[in-house]
Amino acid sequence: MRERASDEQIQHIIDRVKEAGFQAHITRGSERTIVAAVGSGGRRHELEALAAAAGVEEVVPIAQPFKLVSRQVKPQRSVVDVAGVHIGDGSFVVIAGPCSVESEEQLFSTAKAVKAAGAKLLRGGAYKPRTSPYEFQGLGVEALKLLRQVREKFGLPVVTEVMGTEDVEVICEHADMLQVGARNMQNFNLLRRLAKVDKPILLKRGPSASVKEWLLAAEYLLAGGNPNVVLCERGIKTFETETRNTLDLASVALARELSHLPVVADPSHGTGRRSLIPPMSRAAAALGADGLIVEVHPCPERALSDGPQSLDFSAFEGLMRSLAEPLRPEMVKEVKMATV
Repeated sequence: MRERASDEQIQHIIDRVKEAGFQAHITRGSERTIVAAVGSGGRRHELEALAAAAGVEEVVPIAQPFKLVSRQVKPQRSVVDVAGVHIGDGSFVVIAGPCSVESEEQLFSTAKAVKAAGAKLLRGGAYKPRTSPYEFQGLGVEALKLLRQVREKFGLPVVTEVMGTEDVEVICEHADMLQVGARNMQNFNLLRRLAKVDKPILLKRGPSASVKEWLLAAEYLLAGGNPNVVLCERGIKTFETETRNTLDLASVALARELSHLPVVADPSHGTGRRSLIPPMSRAAAALGADGLIVEVHPCPERALSDGPQSLDFSAFEGLMRSLAEPLRPEMVKEVKMATV
């Protein structure tokens, strides 16, 4: 719409879009309003005719299969509010905590440590999707209750994974943000259910998913009514065997180029090696990621899950200090020389 399009003109276009057989999704920016026509069964020629309507600046076909997550529909970046913590506003938000909630002592000590180091959100698994049925599966509702107690005691909003539609309601009662794990990225029944909840969603990329498939999974959430989505790159499967996965930082930059949604990186799952978490974290910050999700445990060698990719409290504090440091002087010098 034009910069000074009236409310009546905007509503007229919304009505015409619906009459043509499409859904109308509205994005109101500081200067312009965008009306996105979404759907496949409508009459496209009627949309093209709207170019002559009062208040319309132009009609732009969106070439990408993902519409609502596209920056063509919403050029300005989205900011997702997680219980007062803003992801995507230009700050660098770190989500930290144990892979699995194991006990009250473990969770409370971790929450205290990560908050003191600068983390803004606490992660902790209540239900764990494990490769083997004999591995620790999580404490379930007991873990959710502990997460809620931690939130009340330390003021840290909590993020936890939802594995199935049957768990959505109880998790919404205890958590501030719901995580869709990599294995569930294309669980479309779960995505449709989460599109209806009043909670932000952390959507992890599947280990074999393309960026297009990842963004289309996010499209399910937005098209269903939930615009509060944060994308998470957590590593993909490649021929490399020395790391658990390959953290695809190029896709972090690409996702931010293609989509207005915030994007965070998971160097813990992305590498599977605690020694690689600090350098990959700094790399993610340098390329413009909106934050990190990092696994932290008071005693990683005794962790019931993901010990080799978890940082202890001291290592996490060191990571947070390194993220706050500017580029090393020799790096700045090299950059200046390269631009002369």
